[in-house]
Amino acid sequence: MSGINAFGTQLKRGDGQEVEVFTAIADATGISGPGLSRETVDVTSHGSPDAWMEFRGGLKDGGEVSVDINYQPAVHDLLVADLDDDEPRNYQLVFPDDPTTPTTWAFAAIMTGFEPDAPYDDKLSASLTFKVTGKPTLS
Repeated sequence: MSGINAFGTQLKRGDGQEVEVFTAIADATGISGPGLSRETVDVTSHGSPDAWMEFRGGLKDGGEVSVDINYQPAVHDLLVADLDDDEPRNYQLVFPDDPTTPTTWAFAAIMTGFEPDAPYDDKLSASLTFKVTGKPTLS
């Protein structure tokens, strides 16, 4: 049987100190991203072989990371303040593939969205969105 159970995946937020400490964003129920992508540069010319378009690799984009949480205002409202930060903050996405040395994506990001949801017949939740800046590092 192949595949890895995603239970235990964590999105950790850096504290911005010189010796940075990362703390998991509490009560995450779903995490997605970063959605890596790459632009292409059209280098087609009148001399392109057999009239086929030609491309080269262009700029790369770290995309976005989103996390859904069971929203607890007393616990999560410090994250709302991140919307005011102009400077990126460091984050780590930690996967539960190896208990001793888990796979980790490290990246800097700017929070671009915090959307709470309070339906009358379900739990209080929120969706957070982060725009990755620069190159994520996989280790």
